[in-house]
Amino acid sequence: MTTATTLLLARHGQTVWHAENRYAGISDVPLTDTGRAQAEALGRWAAAHPVDAVWTSTLSRAVITAAPACRALGFTPHREPGLRECDFGVLEGRTLAEFEAENPKAAQAFRTDPVANPFPGAEDPSAAAERGAAALRRIAAAHPGERVLVVAHNTLLRLVLCTLLSIPAGEYRRVFPRLRNAAISELLVKSDGSASLLSLNVPCEPDPA
Repeated sequence: MTTATTLLLARHGQTVWHAENRYAGISDVPLTDTGRAQAEALGRWAAAHPVDAVWTSTLSRAVITAAPACRALGFTPHREPGLRECDFGVLEGRTLAEFEAENPKAAQAFRTDPVANPFPGAEDPSAAAERGAAALRRIAAAHPGERVLVVAHNTLLRLVLCTLLSIPAGEYRRVFPRLRNAAISELLVKSDGSASLLSLNVPCEPDPA
């Protein structure tokens, strides 16, 4: 019998670099006031919905985003190194526009196929996708039939969604332009490793009128 686990994927709250559209990969970057408010909203959402466990990336912005949910549920978060964000190499702390100004050819190649043409010094996106997919499969296997909140990162999760849904990884920026901070994307992962996307970028709280 095939058992399915529901993974509730959430990108961490806004950081000081994301507010300026700067790449924050392996760098430990603090949340903004907006990011902390988004984390609190995620905590309220978790308190109102069935969640059996919380897993996070090891980077502080994900751990801090998950903290209100853990407090509300009385859980200790599990930390998974495989969920850390991609290393963006020379783009860490910089914008794509800044990179394009000094190396327009490389920037255009990245836009055409970000997996085949990663930034100089960056982690291989295909390898990042595989480690992230393996991490989600491990989490699903540890919680058969349960609902698990997973707090991780924008690029890593988009690459992983492509991998699990059999979408070419090089299409991740087109198919999933971005994951909104602290919004929920619901992924059903079966014990045979197959996956289905049930929802994408659902806000934790309605926008104020």
